Amino acid sequence: MGTRKRKWRCTGIKKTCVKRVVVLLVVLNALQFLVYLLHSLGVDGGNNAPPLNFPAIVMRQVSGKPWPRLPSFTPWDLKADLDPASCEAFFGNGFTQPFRLLDPKGLFHCFYSETLRTSICEGTNMVMNPKRIKMAKGGEPLDSVIGRNEEEELPYFTSGAFQIFVPERGGRKPLFNKTLLEYLIPKGTVQEHTLHHLLEQIRTIPLNEVTCAQRVTQPAVVVTRFEYANLFHTVTDWYSAYMTSRIAKLKKRPRLIFVDGHCKSSMDDGWQAMFSGVNFARHLAGPVCFDHLIFAPLGYNTPLFKGVNQGIFCQGCSASDLEKDLQYQTARLREFGEMFTSAFNISSATSSSQEGRVVKVLFIRREDYLAHPRHIGKPESRLSNEEEVLEALNTWASRRASDELNITIVNGLFAHMSMQEQLQQVQQSSIIVGAHGAGLSHILFARPEETAVLELVSPYFVRPHFQAMSQWMGMEYHAIEMGSSEADCSEVIDRVDSILTGLLRKHVIS
Repeated sequence: MGTRKRKWRCTGIKKTCVKRVVVLLVVLNALQFLVYLLHSLGVDGGNNAPPLNFPAIVMRQVSGKPWPRLPSFTPWDLKADLDPASCEAFFGNGFTQPFRLLDPKGLFHCFYSETLRTSICEGTNMVMNPKRIKMAKGGEPLDSVIGRNEEEELPYFTSGAFQIFVPERGGRKPLFNKTLLEYLIPKGTVQEHTLHHLLEQIRTIPLNEVTCAQRVTQPAVVVTRFEYANLFHTVTDWYSAYMTSRIAKLKKRPRLIFVDGHCKSSMDDGWQAMFSGVNFARHLAGPVCFDHLIFAPLGYNTPLFKGVNQGIFCQGCSASDLEKDLQYQTARLREFGEMFTSAFNISSATSSSQEGRVVKVLFIRREDYLAHPRHIGKPESRLSNEEEVLEALNTWASRRASDELNITIVNGLFAHMSMQEQLQQVQQSSIIVGAHGAGLSHILFARPEETAVLELVSPYFVRPHFQAMSQWMGMEYHAIEMGSSEADCSEVIDRVDSILTGLLRKHVIS
């Protein structure tokens, strides 16, 4: 009896141990599956890398350029109670209305700006299928695509051009409904709103169906460009990509994905310098999986473009002078200008290190050059007597100069300069003169408190662009309203001389 009892007890203990082991294994497997599921859905405590249960080639990547230290930088923190009519809402982070899709996982979300009436959207674990985007390859030499239609360069997205991972039960369906998409990214007056169309074609894809030819582990920003060969419009795209990167709180400057088929441009150096690299969508072998993908607003929806049309009153100042007055002041454009020039290793210190009083007057000119495949190479005449004005400026400079004052007139033929050379001339100039034209957009990269702008306004091109931009930078602005496309040289010289006298009195010239 005793022996049997002991055997029965031993058998009972073994059964209990087995049950406990089985339960423990079930719990461990459940926990392991839960961790895997959370990881695959991008909610693993900040590490949003996709699961590695599919073959993928990791795209060769750089570590990412660090953000430079900028004198006018202020954090792009989200302020939920920000006044939509304030300058900070317009030029800074006015994207205060969050919309999360695929709740409760938060795989994709948008932040809407009531001020700009557009959104910044971002998703984790996404796929881009380049073959489902109909457009030219992009990035070709200009002379190899002469005559190409613009329609070939603008993207047309078919269903599933972009996809987002969901659990197997999620199936394939549109990410947005039309009502929500029209609210977050309204088409407005933009005839071909490529970002709206892109988001409209995003589809969910079950996790077990995902395949990747390449995988991008670093954050990437999607940019769709329109008038890529025009400096003003390119500046609006630069600002959009910069603003998006800051609002997304990216730790380093991101890589950009151009979802357009435009050819090479003289402004490409700016993109390369400002960010950690650029790829054209059609240059990538797809499908391409992205751990973190962010969609920047169109240039048409940025404060630089909308502000000109809406007549926004904001006074530019330095970050130190902002005094928390986000309603009527802004330091954002100065910050952007400092960011752009620092990307080329150009700073104000470089331009003011010369001995004695040195004055550079930059005369920005319009030139005959081939800008894009449909360009005939003949710009519209904004100033018909450019050569005469340049000669008058040189004559004035030689007479006005003295032993204490050195005056140089810079012949601003920017089409024949690299972007770095252009920025150096802008940074070193005390007075910038030019007829209305995209080249005057360079005032965003000047020294705002040490530089004055003189715009020669033709009656055929009366537009507020550069007066507004000067105000938003906090720069001294002057204008000569011409009676025709021909400038009165004596009037130009008198005004430049008066501006110089004012700058000398303010001791802003070294």
